[in-house]
Amino acid sequence: MIIYLISLFLRQSNLLNDLLIGIELRYLIFLNVISIFLGLPLSILFDLILIKFFGLVFIIFFTPILALLGFVQVLLFRKTNVILSKNFLLKRIRNNQLSNSIKNFTFKPTFILLIRTFPILPFSLGSFLIASSVVKRRIIFLYSLAGGYFYYFSIFLIMKSTLLN
Repeated sequence: MIIYLISLFLRQSNLLNDLLIGIELRYLIFLNVISIFLGLPLSILFDLILIKFFGLVFIIFFTPILALLGFVQVLLFRKTNVILSKNFLLKRIRNNQLSNSIKNFTFKPTFILLIRTFPILPFSLGSFLIASSVVKRRIIFLYSLAGGYFYYFSIFLIMKSTLLN
């Protein structure tokens, strides 16, 4: 819903064009990469702006960069052994049924697709959760790439539907 409202605003507003005249778009792409790497919510706004200006070219070329960025984060989390400990979580949870379900939880590769397609979690937190799994590296990269394409194409289609109205 928020993406739809922002895309309506971008369609109706020339303020954005005036604002970006002084900023080169490659710096905006760089800010988007930094924002995604740090898990900031500004990345969604940057994605909307960049898709408005570049369209499908941005989606086709930026999604592999996004997947590679997530893959590097997962490798860094695995290399430094910053892995989410189930025991740490279980000490904080007092509900016995909930703690038993967390003990028996296994992270499947389709969860990677869901985490990367629907950015409910910050990007770095998603990488943190993926790093705590035992999924192979190649699978992580492929599912992150597919999730990134689903994410960007859904934003693109939402923006196109607002432009048609």
